[in-house]
Amino acid sequence: MGMTMTQKILAAHAGLDKVSAGQLISAKLDIVLGNDITTPVAVNEFNKAGFKDIFDRDRVAIVLDHFVPNKDIKAAEQSKTCREFACSHCISHFYDVGKMGIEHALLPEQGVVTAGDCIIGADSHTCTYGALGAFSTGVGSTDMAAGMATGKAWFKVPSAIKFNLTGSLAPNCSGKDVILTVIGMIGVDGALYKSMEFTGDGVSSLSMDDRLCICNMAIEAGAKNGIFPVDDVALSYLDGRSERKPVIYEADGDAEYEKVIDIDLSEIVPTVSCPHLPENTRPASELSDIKIDQVVIGSCTNGRMEDMQTAYKILKGKKVAGGVRCIIIPATMNILRECVERGYYTAFIDAGAVVSTPTCGPCLGGYMGILASGERCIATTNRNFVGRMGHVNSEVYLASPATAAASALTGYITEWKDA
Repeated sequence: MGMTMTQKILAAHAGLDKVSAGQLISAKLDIVLGNDITTPVAVNEFNKAGFKDIFDRDRVAIVLDHFVPNKDIKAAEQSKTCREFACSHCISHFYDVGKMGIEHALLPEQGVVTAGDCIIGADSHTCTYGALGAFSTGVGSTDMAAGMATGKAWFKVPSAIKFNLTGSLAPNCSGKDVILTVIGMIGVDGALYKSMEFTGDGVSSLSMDDRLCICNMAIEAGAKNGIFPVDDVALSYLDGRSERKPVIYEADGDAEYEKVIDIDLSEIVPTVSCPHLPENTRPASELSDIKIDQVVIGSCTNGRMEDMQTAYKILKGKKVAGGVRCIIIPATMNILRECVERGYYTAFIDAGAVVSTPTCGPCLGGYMGILASGERCIATTNRNFVGRMGHVNSEVYLASPATAAASALTGYITEWKDA
């Protein structure tokens, strides 16, 4: 029996000819990632274990993205710990205020991660990089500490589910609608500790931003990782960007999958995940009676350039509904600058929205958009658990940038119909 794409990457990094589902392996790491919340814990564990140095100054990345610029004294102390550790170990990939971005948008943009990599990150949405044809998964801060010191991590090789994509998306749909539809189909534990491998003729119709969004939310189905094949779209994105030469792995024709799920992209409709689980999905068209108080367009899921472009297309020349707070957050400083240069900022401000520097803030209920009791938000973020964005009696509806922007204009959840 052959190997899946994920299994081939893991075998190569474990120095083995073959691995199989359930096998325990020790694999070499290409990148170890942490942020301003998880890195201080990892640093403490690093020091407690008696480690003196990191395995490679160019293979550890620390991104300050959750609470920067710092929102309070605790956040300032956490960032200080990260700065001191990065400085003392001469970490080349350290991103602070002025260079920061939301980690899972920043690392692909900067070429820090590439095809064929084996990556761990002390953040659950590290699975984003599977869009580039890498194996990437979230771990705890203790695993991050060990990874920084040794350049290795233990894994149980995951089994896989194949998602066979055909057709292409309607103009008012995007990768967010795809992954919300998938999670609605299989549930939040439907891919528990499995690899979600997306393949088929429909893959070529998806942009890199679509793929990054889809892999980002693989964890919301319980998956160990999500992954796409490395095709011309991926190679074009990586060309001139990757720090290392991409390595391409392909699944064997006789690879074993627990199941194969066929998805016709042309049948996907604008989809919303209702409180309080990502699997609680319904078509946006069925939710037009849901009044909202806040809109958030951004996050590691949907803060990329295509997302900003969609928001601009819908909001330009119009006004955000009275009583609605619309918060737009470009995911990196490069995206922010491009928005300024294209005139998006002026359009957003004229529409009545506020634009933030890159931050994860509202997604995890940190700052820059906390909800009060009874308030509802439609957001392009990835989780809508109880109290995720603020008060336990608030509600978060997950949606695409198009649905979120259209809803900002009406004050109710609204399906955007491309003119």
